Amino acid sequence: MQTRNPFIDDLTKVANGAMGALTGVKGEVEARVRDQIAKILDGMDIPRRDEFDAVKAMAARAREENEELKKQIAELQARLGSPSGPEA
Repeated sequence: MQTRNPFIDDLTKVANGAMGALTGVKGEVEARVRDQIAKILDGMDIPRRDEFDAVKAMAARAREENEELKKQIAELQARLGSPSGPEA
């Protein structure tokens, strides 16, 4: 957009150039930050989501098995303590 004032035209050109430069700098900063975060995360021993889900499923199965074993132990203790148990 041309105006009658060349000073304003020059300021507009400078502002447009500065915005272009800032956009480029912003992209570069974002890329470097992403790289740094990736390096930090690589150094940490964080499980992947699929690994986490597998361990979570194993823990749920172990809890279920534990509950079943508790019931079996209680039944065996009751039979051993009762007069109709194997010792009677």
